[in-house]
Amino acid sequence: MANKALATRQRMQFRVEPSQTPLHKRGGHNKYGSNTRNTLPTYLGGNPANKKTALAQAHKPGKADTSTILTRETTMFTSPDASDKPDYPVLARQLASILEGERNLITNAAQFSAFIYSSISNLNWAGFYFCVDASKPTAEFAHDLLLGPFQGKVACTRIPFGRGVCGTAAAERRTVLVADVHAFPGHIACDSASESEIVIPLIKDGELYGVFDIDSPRLERFSAEDQSGLENLLSIFAAVTDFR
Repeated sequence: MANKALATRQRMQFRVEPSQTPLHKRGGHNKYGSNTRNTLPTYLGGNPANKKTALAQAHKPGKADTSTILTRETTMFTSPDASDKPDYPVLARQLASILEGERNLITNAAQFSAFIYSSISNLNWAGFYFCVDASKPTAEFAHDLLLGPFQGKVACTRIPFGRGVCGTAAAERRTVLVADVHAFPGHIACDSASESEIVIPLIKDGELYGVFDIDSPRLERFSAEDQSGLENLLSIFAAVTDFR
């Protein structure tokens, strides 16, 4: 018994209490050798000189503290609660922080898909289709849409231009918002749970690179406000991503 009590006391002596100081205020070096404080996005105080201004921009009066996002160097990201009416200006700042410093297409597309899927409620699919040479080209269309990074169930792999909501958005180079997919001519039912959909063309410097597709299991899920906010988010993704 005496030996057991001694061992217990020894373990207690070496117990490490978790820090009560928030990660972004601890300073010091992270496992990659860089200073944690300096790797934070500016709106969380990465630059001490701009801390007050940045925090004021991120947390405006009357709005809830939606999330804490740290850059890749800190390997930590807490998404905002999924919302029926997202605060798109806040999401825009968060997205810019997530994608900061990385231009790889697949990496950024994967991050973007996960961010949208976790930030907006009542979604059952969100992801990219990229333009590739058509498997069966026609006189009208020489390209297909090929599945890229996404969140949700297994999806259709390849969609011809002009078919379904995605193919229509690509062929006409415009956002297509559908309140009821079952009423859309030629709708492709990759997931039978989908009831409404919005597809936004991915265009940079006048060239079409693909589309971003979002499905919902709820009728009339997407509004004109959602369309405007999502188009802006996709433009941020396009601006910081290399496509060649």
